[in-house]
Amino acid sequence: MTKAAVIFDLDGVIVSTDDCHYKAWKRLADEEGIYFDKEINHRLRGVSRMESLAIVLERANRPYTMEEQQALADRKNAYYRELIQELTPEHILPGVRPLLERLKQHGIKIAIGSSSKNSPLILERLGLADEFDAVVDGNAIKNSKPHPEVFLRAAEKLGVPAAQCVVVEDADAGVEAALAAGMRVIGVGTAASNERATWTVASLADLSWEDLAKFLAAV
Repeated sequence: MTKAAVIFDLDGVIVSTDDCHYKAWKRLADEEGIYFDKEINHRLRGVSRMESLAIVLERANRPYTMEEQQALADRKNAYYRELIQELTPEHILPGVRPLLERLKQHGIKIAIGSSSKNSPLILERLGLADEFDAVVDGNAIKNSKPHPEVFLRAAEKLGVPAAQCVVVEDADAGVEAALAAGMRVIGVGTAASNERATWTVASLADLSWEDLAKFLAAV
């Protein structure tokens, strides 16, 4: 059918862990006496843990050493990992499973391209650990989105040229990363309003296979 491959972001595309992230950051910020709200949390979408921490610390009333920052990041991650332990296959977002099945039926390679270092645990909890041809996450990259590294590495692991890869993203940073990688990008969720995305759809549940097949055939 097509030589195209599809690379999925994880958080916000396959599963929504936004609330887990928010609760973990909020707990940390409250313990440190730092103001934090959902508007600030929105700025953390698609960026690395340390870059997220830097945004959180913009409201801090004192500077933190690098050692203290690493300790804070580790603490937040511990809180987050506690929360994602509660994930089950029922938390997979609508439209994801049938889409993955269709792509596999048509021999289209699929990958995860995520900045999260917790991707292996999340995929395991969701029962999707063995569903993808490649997984590239925060453990394998030096540069987080909007740098294109995560998507370029995913394309390399799939053995598919970047120009033949389509990225599914819900964050503006991810859209920019995909475009910088020379890939087409489908914006979903929050990124459905991103005018730079090649194609936008409210959610994967609203994505018909017929329309996607035509889109992939044109890549």
